Amino acid sequence: MAWMKRTAVGLVVAALLAGTGAAVYVQRSFAAMDGKLVVKGLRQAVQVQRDGADVTHIRAQSPQDAWFAMGYVHAQERTWQLEFNRRVMHGELSEVFGPATLETDKLMRTLDIMGTAKRQYAGLPLYAQEALQAYSQGIHAFHQNRPQALPPEFHILGVQPGGVAGAVWEPEDSVGWALMMALDLGGNWGNEFARLSIAKTLDTERLWQLMPPYPGERPAASADLAALYRQLGVYRATDANASAAAPAAAALADNRAEPVVLGDGPLSRQISAGMLAWAEELTRNAGTNEGKGSNNWVLAGTRTVSGKPLLANDPHLGLSAPAIWYFAGLQAPAGKASDGTSMGAIDAVGATLPGMPFVVLGRTDKVAWGFTNTGPDVQDLYLEQINPADASQYRTPEGWAPFTVRAETIRVKGQADVALKVRSTRHGPVLSDAQKSHADVLDLSKYVVALRWSALDADNQTVLAGLQTNQAKSVDALFEALSHYHSPMQNVVAADDQGNIRFKAAGRAPVRDAANDIRGVAPSPGWDARYDWKGWLPYDQTPEDNGARGWIATANQRVTAPDYSHYLTQDWALPYRYERIAQLIEATEKHDAVSMQAIHRDVTSLAARRLLPYLQQASSSHPLAAAAQEQLKGFDGVMDAGKAAPLVFAAWTDELARGLIVPRIGEARFTATYGKRDYRAALEGILERNDTWWCQPASCSEQSAVALGRALDRLQAAYGADPAQWRWGAAHPALSVHRPFGNVPALARFFDVSEPSHGDAYTVNVGQYNAGEAKGPFLNRHAASLRAVYDLADLEQSRFIYQTGQSGLVFSPRYRDMSSTWAQTGYRALQRQPARWAHELTLAPAPAAQ
Repeated sequence: MAWMKRTAVGLVVAALLAGTGAAVYVQRSFAAMDGKLVVKGLRQAVQVQRDGADVTHIRAQSPQDAWFAMGYVHAQERTWQLEFNRRVMHGELSEVFGPATLETDKLMRTLDIMGTAKRQYAGLPLYAQEALQAYSQGIHAFHQNRPQALPPEFHILGVQPGGVAGAVWEPEDSVGWALMMALDLGGNWGNEFARLSIAKTLDTERLWQLMPPYPGERPAASADLAALYRQLGVYRATDANASAAAPAAAALADNRAEPVVLGDGPLSRQISAGMLAWAEELTRNAGTNEGKGSNNWVLAGTRTVSGKPLLANDPHLGLSAPAIWYFAGLQAPAGKASDGTSMGAIDAVGATLPGMPFVVLGRTDKVAWGFTNTGPDVQDLYLEQINPADASQYRTPEGWAPFTVRAETIRVKGQADVALKVRSTRHGPVLSDAQKSHADVLDLSKYVVALRWSALDADNQTVLAGLQTNQAKSVDALFEALSHYHSPMQNVVAADDQGNIRFKAAGRAPVRDAANDIRGVAPSPGWDARYDWKGWLPYDQTPEDNGARGWIATANQRVTAPDYSHYLTQDWALPYRYERIAQLIEATEKHDAVSMQAIHRDVTSLAARRLLPYLQQASSSHPLAAAAQEQLKGFDGVMDAGKAAPLVFAAWTDELARGLIVPRIGEARFTATYGKRDYRAALEGILERNDTWWCQPASCSEQSAVALGRALDRLQAAYGADPAQWRWGAAHPALSVHRPFGNVPALARFFDVSEPSHGDAYTVNVGQYNAGEAKGPFLNRHAASLRAVYDLADLEQSRFIYQTGQSGLVFSPRYRDMSSTWAQTGYRALQRQPARWAHELTLAPAPAAQ
């Protein structure tokens, strides 16, 4: 008995000690927000104050110290996010995650993100280089004398910040992260390759029915693409995309079940499996702008209650935990660079990107601005013909030329290093060496695919534009700063306190030859000079609007007038969100901040309204069909989380797409091209034409009814046999996923952030889902990454919100404290001069050495 008592006491003591240790660790992991920290590298003291909305305000006595402090604060709050992002763009994930992320590392090395970043950094003016240096020094200073415990991600994974070299964040990394944003937002190579792949099974006319041009326009390419590719003989003799679909899927499932990395425990296997799924999604979706979008609009004083402009913005990005943004204000007087170059005073508040030292979206004390993606075609794929007599050469307009070859070494946890030979042509990197899907389609013994991408050019100075916007005091000054902006091209709306409003597309877009009959919509013969770019669209000729009608709105729709003389792209987003914003603006004569916020909340899908009659007319024999149709009565495309009708509609459109398209292009090719690309415009055209070719062997109405039956089978299995109890929000929560723990059941509930959500891909309050995902096909994965409303009558009345919280430290109460407000379309104050401070921290320079 005595032994048992001693054992019990020992266990209790051990549990208490463990609990105490855990509590101490949790407390030590929090960022210091009050008091004083001595920081080596600062010139003078900096005030870091957090207001009641948890916006961090940095008040420095020089621009260099402001940028340094921004780096320090980002390191305080987002250390793991910086580490993960750095490893992504460097192609160094496999050092931590093993072979699960090898394909992603190969893609980043092939694109040469960091080599390009170093070249672009070298081309920046000295003061911009020094801004990035100061920011990097702030991050290093945090780690050199770290005042808090590392977040749990580092401990669980056994990782040190910056890896073996301790290079936690270098100045070039900020340029690299700008390139990664361009990769996320500025790509269409996926569309081009999808057209090449589909052209193997469809003639060109059917191809354009499946991937239609923008409404009301003809296809941009006049070439017969299917005939061209057949004539060139680009395709594999055996189509792995079609014939090997089932074995490939089985092999992938096996690979996900037992990935051998990070040790042998269940947790390690789950982390590896999750990273494998993420890496496959990243490489599959790189180079595509499908399913990506944003909204912004600005009203002149003639359309507002106050007589001064109002501006709203909600950029749509993939949801992550922590969020991609960190809200901060920076203030510093004018200064000088080391060569005497003047640096303007900084005075801006808004959304910063961890990894960059400036406010990307927000306002100064005089001007506010917001971005959406323009989406010009700045990526062209080229078929490079290999010399049959010498595989080290490819064909050019002048004859055969050698590939440029560069050696890369990728360290892989638990395995030998991987030696990678990266090839490039005169156009750019050979993408087919890094995209496994290309081997399923192309005969790589004859042709490879190279990428020409504007963002990789050495003269990309996007970070310089970002630094200068934080000094702007007027709309004119803002757009002068944005003349340096390069990639990705953005639709910028702006307003100032003098009443000026303006829209302009800022960024670089190529000019193509008049003889180019493909115009970048699909891969072009790389040896034919007429397909080469011929220069750049001058900044003074990019699309713009001075707001003569009293308002301007962009939502990734076509932003050029019918008589615009330059070709930008045909792959604009369908105009439903823009049309709904226009309806809501015109419905009210004079707007205020409240009515602007109401537009942010709107969840009416004009796209759903267009297809809804075909669903309501579907006559299905399914036992639940009558009950489901009852739920659809009165449904008018309002994608309300609390209703069943949006869920029925979403499942039906998914099944309809599968039923009509898979028989025409094959299961594997459909799977490779479906998901964020939902083929909505194709469905609209097929049903409205009553197209018997696509609907064969049944009629289109029969296909619609059968699709409803399949949808009801799925919904019944997932949500029960009573459609009245189904809820769109249950299937469609907004999921902000943590990397790498979002796919680990034991950890995801702590690290992920999830909230019920309204909307679909076509609502103003967007809720884009990936129907191609087997797990969670209706999860809202891509939504408003922030919302902001700026009132130029009193900019201190501006408002913002985003979907997680300021802290990236999972134990912090500030990790997810905005999520429910965001889901309910609420806001927090965005002020430069708040009435009080919730926290005040002084960063003091270290005493000079004696």
